[in-house]
This record gives sequence, structure tokens and C-alpha cells, in this order.
Amino acid sequence: MTIETSVAGTLALIGIMAAVTLVTRFGGVFLMSFVRISPRIESFINTMASSVLIAIIVPMAWEGDAGARLALLVTAVLVLLIRKPLPAIAAGIAAAAVVRYLI
Repeated sequence: MTIETSVAGTLALIGIMAAVTLVTRFGGVFLMSFVRISPRIESFINTMASSVLIAIIVPMAWEGDAGARLALLVTAVLVLLIRKPLPAIAAGIAAAAVVRYLI
């Protein structure tokens, strides 16, 4: 299946991706409404979130360029110092942008 890369095709692709995202998000919430959240299930959900985050970060640290590594370092240090993730992530993005601008 192919979709032309015209304006209408691009908008159709964006619409399809938005619909799939909404269905998966709402579907997960709907399915979880039938599950009683026990301490064991809550622990699984918390662990799964950490696993996904690690699966994204480790390859970037291993194979990333200087900007990616500096972003990870700045973010990690600031999270440990100020204990607020959002400003730390913003600073990491800014550090990567500066490195990529200079190099």
C-alpha cells in the first residue's frame, strides 16, 4: 500500500497515526479497567516504565554522538541535584543543541 506524498497524503498519514495512537491509548485504559490493581501488578507497571526508559537511553549513550552523551550527562546530573526532571530534560536538550550548533 502506498500513499502519495502530497499534502492530502501527508495529512492522511498524520490522521491515521493519530487514530492508531488514540485507539492504543484508550484501548489500554479500557482493558486495564477490568484488572484489579494489586501491589504485584502495580510493581510490574512501575518496573515496565523503567525498562522502557532504559531501553531508549542505553543505545543513545552507547552509540550516540557528543551531543547525545552531553545531553544525558547534563540531564542526569541536574536530576540528581535539583530533583526535578522537567528542567533537567530541558537543560539536556539545550546542551545537545549547543554542541550540535558548534560542531
